[in-house]
Amino acid sequence: MHYPLASSTWDEAEYAAMQRVIDSGMFSMGKEVAQFEKEFAAWSGSRFAVMVNSGSSANLAMIGALIFRKQGALKQGDEVIVPAVSWSTTYYPLQQYGLKLKFVDIDRNTLNMDLSQLEAAISEKTRAILAVNLLGNPNDFAKIRQIVGSHDIILLEDNCESMGAMFDGKQAGTFGLMGTFSSFFSHHISTMEGGLVVTDDEELYHILLCLRAHGWTRNLPKFNHVCGEKSDNPFEESFRFVLPGYNLRPLELSGAIGQEQLKKLPEMIQARRDNAAYFQEIFSHHSWLDIQQETGESSWFGFALVLKPDAPITRDELVKKLAEANIDVRPIVAGNFAKNEVLKWFDYNIHDELVNAEYIDRNGFFVGNHHYDLASQISYLHAVISK
Repeated sequence: MHYPLASSTWDEAEYAAMQRVIDSGMFSMGKEVAQFEKEFAAWSGSRFAVMVNSGSSANLAMIGALIFRKQGALKQGDEVIVPAVSWSTTYYPLQQYGLKLKFVDIDRNTLNMDLSQLEAAISEKTRAILAVNLLGNPNDFAKIRQIVGSHDIILLEDNCESMGAMFDGKQAGTFGLMGTFSSFFSHHISTMEGGLVVTDDEELYHILLCLRAHGWTRNLPKFNHVCGEKSDNPFEESFRFVLPGYNLRPLELSGAIGQEQLKKLPEMIQARRDNAAYFQEIFSHHSWLDIQQETGESSWFGFALVLKPDAPITRDELVKKLAEANIDVRPIVAGNFAKNEVLKWFDYNIHDELVNAEYIDRNGFFVGNHHYDLASQISYLHAVISK
């Protein structure tokens, strides 16, 4: 592709880190993962970070942790408000734990949750809001805090597309009780596959450690919030199961690579923002295309483009022409997720109408952003569209 969706951010540092693991002969989760977790927690400004094998697994573990905590746990049938545009695994853990989803529309400019719709959707049944920071763009968490006010509502963040985004000087993914990140190949950092959950809550941290590996006590500290106190008998304690967990463990290779990627992250985020400044300069006043409006400081996962109602071409026609010009394009995440057949398995309702989500679904797409200068690719994109 002349303008690809994603590219490798690795160099000799990542390969040397991999070789270090290979030379050690220890590949399953261990000290490299633990070190990456420590460094990621410090980078995000969180007390705790738990690495798992994907951002999707991070969402699963995050919701599971809320089910199994001692006070204020979510229970089957509790209502969770979600935006109608996100990736599938934002929603699946909610269904898998028997929670009721309430879909709200998005803002057509920011592509995040429409906050007026969010405020109107809150009911006495609402127990949680799962905010999604879409394509690098953080939500307006000051307004969300005002909306939640005195309501007993848990705020969570799916920040899998928005590592490095900032709002009011604080990292996106750290405004809620927990937040999730992804380190998949096409994301801001890549550990091959990988994801993380961050939190400041020690009980949730211990539950996450337990759920990540079989629901056993082996990875918990001696005194913990899950089983209280562990015995000193490793023969028995290593195979003591206390929660219905999973195997979401990452590999040591991923932990070692993550440490090197984290060193590069500030520079890579800045390069993405520099590219975004040029993208905004040449597309902000386009006659028949809109672009995503930034909230706070986006980390610009990609560049969204949405056809205006009077556009002289359909989205399908434009996408075809871009593909012919070797420009890689994708829908805006999963579009209006509430249209999918999989919802027959969900307990859900829709607040009002999903007008903007449906419009984005029919008329939106995005192109990639990278850690290197994209001025020529963005100019090429503009030239192809101008034809």
